[in-house]
Amino acid sequence: MARSDLLISLVKAGSSGDLNSVRTTAEAIIAEERAKKHNVLAERLTSALHTSGSGHKPSQILGINSGRQKEFLLELVPEKRIEDLILSELNKIACEELIDEQRRSSILRSYSLEPRHRVLLSGPPGNGKTSLAEALAEALSLPFFIVRYEAMIGSYLGETASRLKRIFDYARTTPCVLFFDEFDAVGKERGDEHETGEIKRVVTSLLMQMDDLPSYTIVVAATNHGELLDRAVWRRFQVRLSLEAPTKAELAAYFKRFSESMLEQLGRTPGAIAKALGCISYAEAEEFCLDVRRRQVLSMGEKPLKKIVEERLKMWAARTSPTVREYTSNDRLPSTADPEAGT
Repeated sequence: MARSDLLISLVKAGSSGDLNSVRTTAEAIIAEERAKKHNVLAERLTSALHTSGSGHKPSQILGINSGRQKEFLLELVPEKRIEDLILSELNKIACEELIDEQRRSSILRSYSLEPRHRVLLSGPPGNGKTSLAEALAEALSLPFFIVRYEAMIGSYLGETASRLKRIFDYARTTPCVLFFDEFDAVGKERGDEHETGEIKRVVTSLLMQMDDLPSYTIVVAATNHGELLDRAVWRRFQVRLSLEAPTKAELAAYFKRFSESMLEQLGRTPGAIAKALGCISYAEAEEFCLDVRRRQVLSMGEKPLKKIVEERLKMWAARTSPTVREYTSNDRLPSTADPEAGT
């Protein structure tokens, strides 16, 4: 059975003659039925939606171009898996609970409960926020959409808010993971005296759209600067995870997986490699491993992997880096939100 709010919206739209809202609401009902595995009903509703007395398709009557909403979105095929990521125990539990709630949403709805579907990821850059969003989409077998700010943000008054609404209108029609990277670009504190009235209108529109999203549409937002977000924006997110820079132990676990995927010995233990590289992000750790793989492939077996690893470690030690030091304990790279972190 479709949610009561969707049925009420459908009746209201039909009574007022708002064909655009009729179609949007009907598509949301169809998406919800598909999410519940009610495929027969979903197909019958789809067939009814695409039939009209005049013989024209609804999209011709309403003038709807489905591609207009998607021009602000980049769709990626999710390949990252939760199992591939090195997560803290608390973050892993939070993700597992979210996935379980989405998969068993029908049980929750039978008790008038909805699964959580709004997730905020914060922390310094390069530590897996985008990868985690992608992994959630992969675990739930959902499309993964990334909001394209360069296409969405406009120069005219009200243009950005209007485009943001079109993105959310599209997301309501299908179960998906909608990902906002650099979320502070659209969710900044409205009390900032240096901001224009336009950003305040965008934030207000954003809050209204998020409140109106069905629970089968999962919104994941990522920010490197959580302190810049509007306080009302923080309140909208039911799950808030901090993805900090990896400790030495977490990096060692990452390099252990890399070592196990190689056919030769690396010449150093995962812990020794982590210590030699110092305080780096997961993105930098991944780049180091790819660097080693490139040199191994291009050597065509003429150079031992141990020697390649040593050469790469020397090259990385000579790089210009904001944190050129080795680990001395299980310390972490200072967060950009930490007022005591160095400039």
